[in-house]
Formats: sequence, structure tokens, C-alpha cells
Amino acid sequence: MTKLNELTAHQLQDMYRKGQATPGQLVADLYETIEAKDKALNAYLTLLSHEEVAQQAQRAPAGPLHGIPVAVKDLISTQGIRTTAGSQILKNFVPIYDATVVRKLKAAGAVVLGKTNLDEYGMGSSNENSSFGPVKNPHDPARVAGGSSGGSAAAVAAHEAIVALGTDTGGSIRLPAAFCGVVGLKPTYGRVSRYGLIAYASSLDQIGPIAKDVRDCALLLGVIAGHDPLDSTSLATDNVDYLDGLDQGVSGFRIGIPKEYVEGVSEPAAMRLKAWKEAFVKLGARFVNVSLPHTPYALPTYYLISCSEASANLARYDGVRYTGRMSDDSLYDVYAQTRDRCFGPEVKRRILLGTYALSAGYYDQFYGKAQRVRTLIQRDFSAAFQQVDLLLAPTSPTPAFKLGEKVDDPVTMYLTDVYTVSINLAGVPAISIPGGTVEGLPFGLQLIADTLQEAKLLRAAYAFEQSC
Repeated sequence: MTKLNELTAHQLQDMYRKGQATPGQLVADLYETIEAKDKALNAYLTLLSHEEVAQQAQRAPAGPLHGIPVAVKDLISTQGIRTTAGSQILKNFVPIYDATVVRKLKAAGAVVLGKTNLDEYGMGSSNENSSFGPVKNPHDPARVAGGSSGGSAAAVAAHEAIVALGTDTGGSIRLPAAFCGVVGLKPTYGRVSRYGLIAYASSLDQIGPIAKDVRDCALLLGVIAGHDPLDSTSLATDNVDYLDGLDQGVSGFRIGIPKEYVEGVSEPAAMRLKAWKEAFVKLGARFVNVSLPHTPYALPTYYLISCSEASANLARYDGVRYTGRMSDDSLYDVYAQTRDRCFGPEVKRRILLGTYALSAGYYDQFYGKAQRVRTLIQRDFSAAFQQVDLLLAPTSPTPAFKLGEKVDDPVTMYLTDVYTVSINLAGVPAISIPGGTVEGLPFGLQLIADTLQEAKLLRAAYAFEQSC
């Protein structure tokens, strides 16, 4: 018999309306599953008590997410609930306010279930950089869940949450969604407020939904999107009902597969791409040859920009204010010992890279040049979207790899992001949906759209999902 927590949010809402289930029954099923699975998966860093969540569900207002428990990535501020960013330096930090997205969730009737594990400060592709231990993949616990939103994706895939929030700076929603076999969307930069998000790279970070299917993804995006005066980068656009027109199909859509995204892909991945193309042709789409010529420069450009912004953003963690403190000696010792002992190796690596790139004499050579290349990458996407409605590519070069396989080789790990970082540099939206299996593991299909075209993206993703 199917348990309530194995259903989607829209199925549960329908059952609530018909009197076939209650939020309290759902919460009971969720906690039974979490108790059975999460010790092995390590998806949650902080889990509210069964009683507290049940009380939230009882008090939840009517709305599109009434009585739906949501897992929140532990990079997003939650009032009165510990928010660690996966780091020892914030292991006891409890925010005094909710992020805008959390406030919107509560207003829509959602229930905050807990905070999910992540690579420290969002810096990683495998969720092995968390100072609280890695998240395991629900499909194979010997493999990674993907990063940095691995806890959120694993929780949804393992039915430990109905939907979840993640953040995406260079693929951190889409990669774990692909590895765990769920749906994850990175919205247009500025579409969703970043107020209350602990910053990694401010010009790249974006909050987005992770869900079991495309309809739930559209439902959650409709709740969290919209202009926010508290975020200076928030776009002043009207919000959209992403469920409206979701089932209109893709007949007449022009889709491009960038040639740079398929060079050197493995034979199993190439077979998946061929199957995806055939599926969309059957749905009425046609394919157009496109190129994103500056793609080879995307990874170094991304890491120069993101590390530089991380160097500036993480300077606030000094052991003086709301963070842990490892020394009471001189001010220098407070700074040095706190940061040395509380930051993990990947965070230190990126701070050092960013600080060097911003240093006197090197700023224009590294950071300045990276920003100019970023403009060229943005122009590549603009030119492509004059020819096509959508771009199609794999989310990652491979399915989930084994725990420890790449952790000692940062360059090989960074190459995991090769199909995702360009999208963040360009600021456009992209979605990863289950695209079948490779080597018996989930393999993600990525669709990319032009700025503010999330509705078109979701419509195409839904059409593919329904055709499978």
C-alpha cells in the first residue's frame, strides 16, 4: 500500500479536499520513513520534532501548499531553527528572521519540516564537503547524492520530504536532482528573492524548487517567485501561475542541442540524448543546430568569479559576531584560528583562489577578464535563443559517482559542473528532469530557456515527463 509521503503535493492536496487524508496522517508517515532511512542517508542536519510539525500542520493557513511539509536547504535562514550552512563556524547559529522564500511558504500553508545537508556554504558538486558528513544517494548509498543541495534532493527522492528548497550557484539544484532522479529547477537570476540566503557568490546564487514531478515543481515555484523589495537584485516582474498552460505541449517548439555539450560524451549518455531527441520529435518539436562557442571558457570563468565573490562574502565570518570562536587571545588569533579550524578545506581553497584573483596587480588579469568572458557567454545564449525556444543537454557528464572517487582531485570534481555553470553565468533558467538511466542509475535531462521563460521550460519538461 502506498504511503502518503510517497505521493506528490498536488495528489495530497486533492486527497485533502476529498477528505481522504489529513496533514496529520501525512506527517506520521513522513516521520516513520525518516526514522527508518535518514540515519543512513544523512539528508537532514536539523529535523523538527514530530509534535512540532504536526502542530504547524494543524495551524497552517489555507493556500496552494496547505499542509505540505517542505524541507529547506540549510543555507536559507529560518527563524528559531538552526541554520549552519554545513559549516562548523555556524553550527550553533539560530536566525532571528525567516528568509523571504520561507515566509512565502508559510503564508501558502506549507510546513517547515527541517533543514537539509549541503556542501559547506554551497561549495561542492557531491555533498562530500559538508562538515556534518556526506549525504548518501537513495538509489545506491555507496554513491554521492550530488551537491550542493544533496540533502534536499535525497530527502525528496527517499520520500523523507514532499518537496524541498535548494540553491543553485553553478548547478547545485540540478546536479543532485539528476543524481537522485527527481526534478530540480534553477530560476532566472532575480526571479526568486535571495533575502535570507547565506551568500556564496552573490551574482550567481539562486533559490529554486526540488520536487518529485514537474507539476509540483511548478506549484512550488509559483509560491516562492516574485519581486521582493528586500532584495536589490530581485526583478520587478509580475508573478506567474506556472500551472496555467502546463499541459499545452511542445508542438512547434524549436529545440537546440549545443554541439559543445555533446562532444566527448560517453556512449550510454549519447544513447540517452538520441532517445530524448526522438521523444521530443514525437511530441511535435523540431531540432535546430546551435552553438555556444565560448562554452570551453565557462568553467574557469565560473570558478574565478564565484571564488572571488566567496572571498568577499565569507570575510564576515571572523569569530567576533554570530559565529563560533576558537581563541580569546589577540584579534589576529581570533580571526586566524577561528577561520582555520572552522572552515573546511574546500572553503579555504576557494577563499584563497578568490583572494588571489582580487589582489592588487591581478584583479584585471583574473576577475576583470572573467567578467568580460561572462559577457561573451551571455551573448552566446542570447544568440541561440534567437534561433530556438529551448536548449537540451545532459545535466551532468555521468550519473552519480562513488563516494570518495573524486574528493582528492578538485579539478576532476569541478568538471562535474561542465554542463551547468554556463547557465548561472548567463542568468537564464534551467531544469533537470529524470531522463532514464545510465549504468542503472538516474541520468538527468536538462532543458534551458531564455530569461524569464520558466513557463515555457516547465511546459516542455511536463510534456516529456508525461510521454515517458
